[in-house]
Amino acid sequence: MNTTGLQSFFAYNEWANARLLAATADLSNEQFTRDLQSSFRSIRDTLSHIVAVEWVWLRRWKGESPPALPEWATTPSPQILRLKLSEVEAERSAFLVSLGERDLQQTITYRNLKGEEWRYLLVDLLLHLVNHSTYHRGQIATMLRQVGATPSPTDLLIFKDAL
Repeated sequence: MNTTGLQSFFAYNEWANARLLAATADLSNEQFTRDLQSSFRSIRDTLSHIVAVEWVWLRRWKGESPPALPEWATTPSPQILRLKLSEVEAERSAFLVSLGERDLQQTITYRNLKGEEWRYLLVDLLLHLVNHSTYHRGQIATMLRQVGATPSPTDLLIFKDAL
């Protein structure tokens, strides 16, 4: 994987997140926070997890090891999630543009939220994040159906067709 390919994957990730946010925009608070007994209780909690983890990974790639999720991730409103995701995406975009091909092969050492130390190549961590967000977007698609809403398709090929 090279920097151009990674930038394409992150463009897809941003597009898919935007479609997900649009699909949740008209939910009532009850629908947004309903306990659906999934990996995370509600659409809000799952969406918050996506945004908070995108923030955490960006911090790690930049040499930090946050000891906890940010405070705003606890019980955020849809507006806070949109704002924080926009901030993360802007900072991440600048980070990705700054990477050269050799940077992708550097080993990143970080501590997870439990304080355990891990080491991976940056390229693998970058790919992991897109995959992680895709997984949880799929969960939210199911949750949207459970509350009577319709999710937007977020398949990679639909993104490619839209280009």
